[in-house]
Amino acid sequence: MTASILVTRRPPGNALDILDAAGEVELWDVDAVMPRSELRRRVAKADALYCMLTDRIDADLLDSAPRLRVVSNMAVGLDNVDLRACTARGVVVGHTPGVLTGATADLAMTLLLAAARRIGEGIDHVRSGAWGDFRLDLLLGQEVHSSVVGVIGMGRIGTALARRAAGFGMSIIYSGPNRKPTVERELGAEYRDLATLLEMADHVVVTAPLTAATHHLVNEQSFVLMKPTATLVNVARGPLVDTDALVAALQNREIAAAALDVTDPEPLPADHPLLRLPNCTVIPHLGSATVKTRNAMAELAARNVALGLAGERMEACANPEVYG
Repeated sequence: MTASILVTRRPPGNALDILDAAGEVELWDVDAVMPRSELRRRVAKADALYCMLTDRIDADLLDSAPRLRVVSNMAVGLDNVDLRACTARGVVVGHTPGVLTGATADLAMTLLLAAARRIGEGIDHVRSGAWGDFRLDLLLGQEVHSSVVGVIGMGRIGTALARRAAGFGMSIIYSGPNRKPTVERELGAEYRDLATLLEMADHVVVTAPLTAATHHLVNEQSFVLMKPTATLVNVARGPLVDTDALVAALQNREIAAAALDVTDPEPLPADHPLLRLPNCTVIPHLGSATVKTRNAMAELAARNVALGLAGERMEACANPEVYG
């Protein structure tokens, strides 16, 4: 019997060719999130689900999918997938780590530079027609070279960002649940507890995964600890940062600036206070948004489906204990 594969968004690259060879594909061919009711209805007869970070895969959904054996998330993060529920039901879960590391680290460095050097404010200044004679005090920003970057979450993306920061002559400190001796040896990075990192860093970059323990990891108390000249960059997940606390910190100049690729909520409403703050740069979740990277993610997610349906080990499996 041919396996049924539900795909919740048309993927780029050759992903559909890979999926077509693995089973019968049912594609939600709409460039929008599949409604929950539609997802529940269609997944009921699926053997595999190829999903996006905007699809919530929880116990309730799994209970409506008795045939489901494979979930492949076209993302590195898994905060939208209940891994415990999948594992309890013997559903193998794939994701796409590694292939988006470089692109996301590039963007993190871009946002760090933009926040520190007030690039967004500079663009607005020119477009508003306010650009006049040269002024010594116009939009003075913060140094990047020879400054201290604090990386919250020294995983693949955090490490790649640290390598880029080292190229700017930045001192690197980091926090997280585990020490990273290899990064310390390679880059001279130094481990600090989170409170100390926030006090020391000129630029704080959030690259940690979103879990119950890291929800609002950066909060009101964090901004009290940070330098008034510090910048905050988030390229991980929006709920890692308490949005209301960030708005207040930027308004009150407790920190100098923020640059966000991810927000909470996401997307932000057009009238959200963050979008009215001159010292906050917000872009629409573009961390992995290069042609090469998105193609690689899509194709890895498709190969994960094909391998999972064949009973073979996925290239990137988030719950390998399912294999026994």
